[in-house]
Amino acid sequence: MNNNNSILLKDHAFDPSTASSCNLLIKIGIDSFSYAITNHSSQRVVSLYDEQECDINSLNFDALFEKNELLNLPYQQVQIAIYGEDAISIPNELFDENSIALHSKLIKNNTFIHQFQQKYFDFTTIFGLAKPLQIAINNQLNNVKIYPHYAGLLALAENIKNASLFLDFSANSFTALFVKDGKVIFQKCYETVNKEELNYFILLLISQLSIDTNEVTIQLSGIIHADDHKYQTLQKYFSKIEFVKLTTELNVELLEDMPAHYYTNLLALTQCE
Repeated sequence: MNNNNSILLKDHAFDPSTASSCNLLIKIGIDSFSYAITNHSSQRVVSLYDEQECDINSLNFDALFEKNELLNLPYQQVQIAIYGEDAISIPNELFDENSIALHSKLIKNNTFIHQFQQKYFDFTTIFGLAKPLQIAINNQLNNVKIYPHYAGLLALAENIKNASLFLDFSANSFTALFVKDGKVIFQKCYETVNKEELNYFILLLISQLSIDTNEVTIQLSGIIHADDHKYQTLQKYFSKIEFVKLTTELNVELLEDMPAHYYTNLLALTQCE
């Protein structure tokens, strides 16, 4: 990371003129922004950008395009996972396209409504995107698919069969996803500024979800290390802690000097439909 809490990795052999053979993955969290470029033909990650401690409420999407010239290329496909406060998940057997207008009334005004169907876990999420951000995306990008921010975690969870609590960390927040018996039980994003707040939220999750700390496996991704206070907090309560591994054919040689779990949530967007 540099002094701006950001990092940019780029394959020097990457030719911008080949962008039409590449996909752009973007993840916008409550306090982070990251993107990766993958070459569809060679199945390689050719660039990755990550910025921490940037507030989504003050994020200037147009400025990001000015600062990150790689975002302006004509990609084959763009996949964006975006944090939002309001989301409603409905079992697919109960979901009715004609009822979207009814459900969207529960989402804040001045938003564009999107839907995301999760086939493996058999539910559809209706979520809103703030008008300024939607307009910026429309102005800057083509062939865009928009997902709720935890879509990558859901894709990762499809490969885990035992009861698991997925925790994806940024610098000052984490997303929790609890999966048990092949079903999504809970998902939510929490802001944490210190270890005391993290400890409080972990205890809250254990209590509210009746988590058996000896049986449930913690699946970690994002900005966390085995020797930091986040990991040490989890060790106090859980006996099974793992770092999530991304099952993919992507060549991630570009990231070989980075912890393998840092960007699994972002890269897992390649597995989303």
